[in-house]
Amino acid sequence: MSNQLAFDTVAAFATPILVVDLPDGPQLNAALMPALLKREQEQPSKSHSTLGGWQSTWDVDKWAGPAAIKLLAIGRNIANRATTDRAGKPVAVMWQANMWGNVNRSGHGNEFHSHPGAFWSGVYYVDDGGIAADPSLGGELEFMDPRGPAPAMYAPHLAFALPGGLSVGTNQTIVPKAGRLVMFPSWMLHQVRPYRGTAQRISLAFNLSL
Repeated sequence: MSNQLAFDTVAAFATPILVVDLPDGPQLNAALMPALLKREQEQPSKSHSTLGGWQSTWDVDKWAGPAAIKLLAIGRNIANRATTDRAGKPVAVMWQANMWGNVNRSGHGNEFHSHPGAFWSGVYYVDDGGIAADPSLGGELEFMDPRGPAPAMYAPHLAFALPGGLSVGTNQTIVPKAGRLVMFPSWMLHQVRPYRGTAQRISLAFNLSL
């Protein structure tokens, strides 16, 4: 007979990061890549958080064709499935959206920032620049722990025994992969680590607001 005392764990202040590899990613990417590279040649970078690289205007869905519209539809659907009212009941929000493109080459990244004025944000990888096959190339999407660094500063060798507890007080990274969609609350501080490859890291980002 066990003498261990049973206890309940309440996963308080959970913060979702949603990751899905889209089955039709190759078809979407084949349509999106030429549109984005063409626009890069025609339009100067807007550079809101960029550390080098190119960033488009926030209207990709207006000029990148049906693939961009389909990607936004997927994002809206996932947002509805991952959102409830305060009683935990499903909602069906008519999400307003803006979408922009990013092209990073060697040494380029994005500094830590958030997306004010939105509820969900997302990034979709059109071309991972070889990162999925070789993670040493960098370019990861990195999230700062919103609970702060205190647990890791005091006892960096300790963590919490619950799902997601190993990164407490540090940062969480997501490795880019062509066809991968990542969605997260817009208030989360995040950055793109510098890309060290010789190709190009191409992504689409979007915000969903009320």
